[in-house]
Amino acid sequence: MQFDLGPDPRSEILRRLQPLLVQRFGRIERAAAEWRKPEWVLVQGVIGARTKSPVSNAATDRLFARYGSWEAVAEAPLEELQAELATQTYPNIAAERLKASLTALIERRGSVDLAHLAGMETAAAMRWLEQLPGIGRKIAAGVMNASTLDRRAIVLDGHHTRILQRMGLVPPKATTDRAFDAIMPAMPPEWSASDYDEHHLLMKKLGQSYCRPSHLECGQCPAQALCETGRTRLAT
Repeated sequence: MQFDLGPDPRSEILRRLQPLLVQRFGRIERAAAEWRKPEWVLVQGVIGARTKSPVSNAATDRLFARYGSWEAVAEAPLEELQAELATQTYPNIAAERLKASLTALIERRGSVDLAHLAGMETAAAMRWLEQLPGIGRKIAAGVMNASTLDRRAIVLDGHHTRILQRMGLVPPKATTDRAFDAIMPAMPPEWSASDYDEHHLLMKKLGQSYCRPSHLECGQCPAQALCETGRTRLAT
């Protein structure tokens, strides 16, 4: 027998948190004209490790402009791709992962084409993506959420996951996969895919500004009253 435990209390915390973040950082609205194709988002995610998004965005656009197709990128010599990705934090690793993921995608689909994901349930589509080399939960969620697929899948980077752990919304040592599985049931059901995207970007700003890895500014943090760590630190 299953028991109805009622609404997840974490959903209300997230509802209360969102306007506090908007008040502090402003709205981050995703314009329809800026939505990217899933293939572009996949490439940007693969090459973007430890690199600021604007830099990775520019590198992704630069690759496509030079080669004309993602298939041509996959066929380019590794050394050439490494030179093209010199702006990335880890250009050699980025080039290797990109070549491997695009090559695997071509082997499975015949081209760099993710159109079939539109007909799949979000969870199944993410599992399919995660079978490609170099594609973890963060990139898979990004492809589903921050592209024209426009799905309700929360993107978790290091900042976002760290804040969820400190707030007590996911287990304290949760990996990205575990954190995703833990927080998705708590996401407010009325939130749209664009709400998910804005929430992630706001949480990223929070992690960069106040809830840093080793330097916490709980007294100035807009989430302090909703955060287990913040309440404990300020009570001592």
